[in-house]
Amino acid sequence: MDVKTVSLATVFASLYAVLVIFLAPISSGPIQLRVADCLLPLAALFGWPVIIGATLGCLVGNAVSGIMLGSLIPFDVVFGSIVNFIATLIIFAFRKRKLLGCVLASLIIGVIVGGYMSIFVPFVPQPDIFGLSFQPWTAWVISVTLSTLVVVAVFGYILLLALSQPNVIEPMKSRGLKVYL
Repeated sequence: MDVKTVSLATVFASLYAVLVIFLAPISSGPIQLRVADCLLPLAALFGWPVIIGATLGCLVGNAVSGIMLGSLIPFDVVFGSIVNFIATLIIFAFRKRKLLGCVLASLIIGVIVGGYMSIFVPFVPQPDIFGLSFQPWTAWVISVTLSTLVVVAVFGYILLLALSQPNVIEPMKSRGLKVYL
């Protein structure tokens, strides 16, 4: 790894963590809108700096926001980071089919994070989604999947498309950044 790769990974880690921490009330819980996840699709463009950055940023963001909110779940700190690693790897692997990669990553995040969070933070009272009553595991999975689809497959995908434009890519390449297309 060269200095530019490490620097870019640090930028993504910091940005992810800051977004999770400062938006903590909406970044966690059964109804969450983790704005930081809009950075995940950028793995298709930048590769390993985003994969490493989103993983470490999630680790720090989950730990600090959990402490701040008084709801630290060590399992979420560790496994949330692993799920981000897997999701960004999938997006990177599907970089030629960006939208498909974003949707697959969102589904994986929703099922895994929603699944384990239903064990550690069950809904009270019985959750309703769209007026329908679900068991806690199902409600968590649906809720996290839908919110992740919005952030990753809509907003993150739009951000990825905007940064994939030639007039944006060329200055990055001219400064020596490795960019995948």
